[in-house]
Amino acid sequence: MLVVACPGQGAQSPGMLAAWLEVDGVADVLARASEVTGTDLVAHGTTSDADTIRDTAVAQPLLVATALASLRAVLDAPVAADLAQAVQGRIDVAAGHSVGELAAAAVAGVLTDDDALSLVAVRGAAMARAAAATPTGMSAVLGGDADEVLARLAALGLVPANVNGGAQVVAAGTLDALAALSAEPPTRARVVPLQVAGAFHTSHMAPAVDELAAAAANVAPREPVVTLLGNADGAVVASGGDALDRIVAQVARPVRWDLCQATLVDLGVTALLEVAPGGVLTGLARRTLPGVETVALKSPADLDAARDLVRRHAGGAQPSRSTTPQESTS
Repeated sequence: MLVVACPGQGAQSPGMLAAWLEVDGVADVLARASEVTGTDLVAHGTTSDADTIRDTAVAQPLLVATALASLRAVLDAPVAADLAQAVQGRIDVAAGHSVGELAAAAVAGVLTDDDALSLVAVRGAAMARAAAATPTGMSAVLGGDADEVLARLAALGLVPANVNGGAQVVAAGTLDALAALSAEPPTRARVVPLQVAGAFHTSHMAPAVDELAAAAANVAPREPVVTLLGNADGAVVASGGDALDRIVAQVARPVRWDLCQATLVDLGVTALLEVAPGGVLTGLARRTLPGVETVALKSPADLDAARDLVRRHAGGAQPSRSTTPQESTS
């Protein structure tokens, strides 16, 4: 059983699309995405620097477009093809981390590519405006006792905005509170500031929820064609309408990727394919999903491994070889 995982903000890097433009069909997908979002995603994915693509209004459309383009390359689905039809029988579960939820909704057939891209353009711009209103940020807390970490965040007025599993929690809040956390971290924990513009998935993003809700009112969601998981609680999404409501509300609610991974275990998932720019979610899977084979799409060099993973695990299939599951090393 195969899950496609779509990464969230922070996974982007300068030049990450350069090699992908050499893959048949990818340039067409990105050209369409640029048109829908009103952003030159090819330029941002090839020549823009780290500070430029750190901008929430740029990063979020860039990530969703890259996820969809790379998956279409795996499935040999051109821009004109309905992605919902291409995934059936080849992908069993879709899940996305934070903004990756929009890409996952397109993978599951709830949204068209254009719907997902138009919504992420609104989401990114709205969250950028909300972040500009108050100086806030996010820091990863790695290691430490879970209860002690949460208690320390609460004492500082910080929110566990991402609970990722594998002893990783992302704290969000004011810059002063984050500085205090770094100065006095929980016992045996390390605090790493993240290159994001604000306290995402907290009440600071409430204005962005309203903007995204207005845009979502113009979208007609479809029913999922594969199992789709929600970030808020890791639950299987009940319907297309439920998926869209969750995507809107999630802007100001914590991401529970740990619960998504627990659901993957319950579902009996045997393989995880992380679409481009892959690496973060497969890293978490290595620590929390033992025995699950993973491939991260970091570059087109990983396409053959991704296609092989789909062939061997899709539709609940078990691996045809008797070796121990391996993780992608590319």
